[in-house]
Amino acid sequence: MAAVFLVTLYEYSPLFYISVVSLCFVVTAAMVLGWFGFDVPVILRSSDETESLLPTPEKQMVQMTNPFALDMGSGPASVSDGVSVRPCCLEPCVLSCFWGCEVSALQGALQAHQHGPRLSTPQYFQEALHLRYHHCQSFHIGSEDRVEHHTQIPADWGITDFGLLPRERYPLVAVLTLAEPEARDAYNIVATVTVIHVPDDKYSLSARVLFQYLLTAQGNMYELKPLFMSADSMGVSEPPDSEHSTPPSEANDGASRVEQSPVLEEEEEEEVEEEQVEEDWWESRGRDCVVCQNAAVNNVLLPCRHACVCDSCVSHFQHCPICRAFVQESFTLTRGPAAEQ
Repeated sequence: MAAVFLVTLYEYSPLFYISVVSLCFVVTAAMVLGWFGFDVPVILRSSDETESLLPTPEKQMVQMTNPFALDMGSGPASVSDGVSVRPCCLEPCVLSCFWGCEVSALQGALQAHQHGPRLSTPQYFQEALHLRYHHCQSFHIGSEDRVEHHTQIPADWGITDFGLLPRERYPLVAVLTLAEPEARDAYNIVATVTVIHVPDDKYSLSARVLFQYLLTAQGNMYELKPLFMSADSMGVSEPPDSEHSTPPSEANDGASRVEQSPVLEEEEEEEVEEEQVEEDWWESRGRDCVVCQNAAVNNVLLPCRHACVCDSCVSHFQHCPICRAFVQESFTLTRGPAAEQ
């Protein structure tokens, strides 16, 4: 019946032509007005235009001081002979080295920190691991201590490797906690957990830091890695989930390098080199917006962490120009007072 009615209306009523012409005129006029910025009903706008008009929320970033740093020491390293590590802390702390720690035990301890008592002391951490490790060795580190500490499994235990891949145990887990109760109240970060690979006969990859976690007093856990990625890096770094994953320290290039801990360097030459890298980064990013190619890159898109757009262009995108990931938040990249000096 509806089809018959429309055919009859088309053949005998001139109002049909008038209605069609009027509708086309209204739609065309709305599109022209919308093109020049006039307010038109949302139903007449395209989906892309609607998304581009929605502002991207800007995330408020808070700067926190990390009192811990741990580097690999010099000299050979193996499961039989041990490994040397060099802590570099702003406050007196305790270095706890857990050899042969079970992967499930470590993950359970990190979850316990989020949902239970805070792992702010070596005793709490040992209790959270439920003794599911082979050997534990502790060192007291002073605020001015820059000495390498050697740790190893007792030779009479006869442990020379941790089996074939995939393994159920990490070779070495190093935990840094603050030694003084007053310092725990002063710092938001209360502990750092570092997973270290130590070579053996079954897996001869050189000794290196696989990944690190920062534990805060509020029960949060963060992986210690660069805060953002430059536009030159096309990939998005993923959190490592296996022992042979690439450590964050090796995944960074010179352009996207940021300090992971505000500790003092041992030699002035290293400080000058790092300052030069930072200066080169800011100078090279002067006219680097991937959209307009004219303004400075000063916005970081989250969660993909690409630093690739300027203030003028960030409000026009709901997807990252580099990886096309949906932009949930962004924050302004500003140069701090320490970097300007």
